[in-house]
Amino acid sequence: MSNPDVTFPAWDAGREIVVDPGSPEPLYFQVSRQLHAAIEDGRLPAGARLGNEVDLAASLRLSRPTIRQAIQTLVNQGLLVRRRGVGTQVVRTKVARPLRLSSLFDDLAGLGGKPESAVLVNRVEEVGAEVAELLEAPGLTRVRRLKRLRSTDGEPLALMNNYLPDGVIDPADDELRERGLYQLLRSAGVRLHAAEQNIGARLATEEDAELLHEEPGAALLTMQRTTYDDTGRVVEYGWHVYRASRYTFNLSLTNGPQ
Repeated sequence: MSNPDVTFPAWDAGREIVVDPGSPEPLYFQVSRQLHAAIEDGRLPAGARLGNEVDLAASLRLSRPTIRQAIQTLVNQGLLVRRRGVGTQVVRTKVARPLRLSSLFDDLAGLGGKPESAVLVNRVEEVGAEVAELLEAPGLTRVRRLKRLRSTDGEPLALMNNYLPDGVIDPADDELRERGLYQLLRSAGVRLHAAEQNIGARLATEEDAELLHEEPGAALLTMQRTTYDDTGRVVEYGWHVYRASRYTFNLSLTNGPQ
């Protein structure tokens, strides 16, 4: 934990970060990757401040939205925090341990159930601006679209939709039926690190009701999740619906930074 009485000078990003406009790597990702490395190796210790977005953009000769996206990537990973009156600060110098993210397939198998998947969509398609934004990849042109119906012991439980940047994995339908998405990602060498997740609720549409064996208008739980690898890249965006009559989310809460 950093000492609140210790102050750090603002980090000189203009001298430390090198950006290559000709690289296929998005500009925001080049910035976030180098900031991540500086936090990991201690050049940016816990409590260190970054300059404001305007100054950072000027020093790197990049647009302010590019800098904002780079910083938000690390905020999402829990490495940076924005504080009013202080600016953007490093939360910790190293990630103590990669988070082990689990899929519904993992959870059902761990509970002794027999998870089954019906693959409704598994294709690569052109990406629109909205999907590119969800995947935090403005230059992305193609995306893998997945839609699966997850059941356990023969009873439908969840309707699962996912976008992945094309090329992260190339699963066959049989693989998607037999294994969870995160199992396939890990098998492909993707090191899952963190996720930002939102949980909500809505009423079942006619399509939902038919697939999930519920009545139209039945209560459904919803979940949107953005999953990051250990470089800060988004490797998956998912939006799922679950039968509220058969599924609950169990969350553990801990104290965060005060």
